[in-house]
Amino acid sequence: MEVEKVYITWEEIESLVDDLALELHLKNIKFTKIHGLSRGGLIPAVLLSHKLSIPYTDSIDGNTLVVDDICDSGETLVNLISTINVKTAVLHYKPVVSKFTPTVYADAFFGNEWLVYPWEKKDSNAIQDYKLN
Repeated sequence: MEVEKVYITWEEIESLVDDLALELHLKNIKFTKIHGLSRGGLIPAVLLSHKLSIPYTDSIDGNTLVVDDICDSGETLVNLISTINVKTAVLHYKPVVSKFTPTVYADAFFGNEWLVYPWEKKDSNAIQDYKLN
């Protein structure tokens, strides 16, 4: 069965990053550095780092906000949190299927559609990276 794809634009990314920044402010989430999970989280993390004037880092500790593009199954963030307690932020959160709830998210997505971000190939496979190994 083919999964419907939803293509996210750069304008939407900028708006979602603005929403994340606002949520972090409203919830008074404190952190001193930002880290993006490789591939999907890198670009939103750098955008958020610039917006908030908080340095991007390659190291993760309790003062780090870890950013990813989506919390779909939640597998990636569950695996990370099992090793260190950090704050998390994602552009999109799928609460119906995720086993993890991020600290903040810009938008909840309740459908089964596959989100394709502007930094991905338009013909990308509709499957989580961890299932490809």
